[in-house]
Amino acid sequence: MPEFTLPPLPYAYDALEPHIDTLTMQIHHDKHHQAYVTNLNAALKDQPEWQAKSIEEILRDINQVPEAVRTAVRNNGGGHYNHTLFWEIMRPGGAKAPSGALASAINATFGNTDELIKQVNDAGAKRFGSGWAWLVKDQAGRLLVYSTANQDCPLMDKHVPLLGVDVWEHAYYLKYRNLRADYLKAWWNVVNWDEVAKRFSA
Repeated sequence: MPEFTLPPLPYAYDALEPHIDTLTMQIHHDKHHQAYVTNLNAALKDQPEWQAKSIEEILRDINQVPEAVRTAVRNNGGGHYNHTLFWEIMRPGGAKAPSGALASAINATFGNTDELIKQVNDAGAKRFGSGWAWLVKDQAGRLLVYSTANQDCPLMDKHVPLLGVDVWEHAYYLKYRNLRADYLKAWWNVVNWDEVAKRFSA
């Protein structure tokens, strides 16, 4: 059966400097994300019917995964999907603000992009322990902001993740130490709004 693999970073390790440092990117991608992929494959090695599914299908049906491996698949499958999205929604020198249909939806829901950023940062800052802050589209097409614990993913609630920021300490501690709020503020400098818009329109 095919195994899940670590996707290459879509840019150089140092491409997001000074907002995200080179060493953090190397460790985060090559060590942390690789560990999620390795552990996901190990959890599914005796589950051929689940090995055949996409990561999106697995996470949407997480409560159907056999109980013996469900926690491992939830944690490591979520970690694999969340990080794959994370690398893709960042880029050096991207658009500084959303445009088109995404911008219209953000303005209709939040008033403006600054208010969206404030709400995402607040969700990320208040997430106790490790997790993620998200902008998602629900089944009715509405935009929502919330956070999830650990490697839980909006797909598990049948939502479409548009943008997610990793607030695990491994995402920021080398550069920002305990100042999670400073990391969240800086992170918006590297958001790839074109990719977020693509996910919104899909």
